[in-house]
Amino acid sequence: MHANGENMTGKLKQDDEMRDHYDFSGGVRGKYAARYAQGTNVIVLAPDVAEMFPDSIAVNEALRTLVRMSAKTVRAKAAPKKRVG
Repeated sequence: MHANGENMTGKLKQDDEMRDHYDFSGGVRGKYAARYAQGTNVIVLAPDVAEMFPDSIAVNEALRTLVRMSAKTVRAKAAPKKRVG
């Protein structure tokens, strides 16, 4: 309850009404729906790491290089050793 004795649910309903000065006539329904549905991955870099990369393109290139290098390392280790004899 508010200090004046008014119930909060009553106040919320009252404040939830559309105002006359809102104009959505130029709005486009679902304009960003597809982008929102795809989601996003926000990753925060430590300050010292962020200093090394000027933008997200550089970060992505570095990570792709790391993935390629580790894939080569894993394949090399996974190759069966031939026994002589």
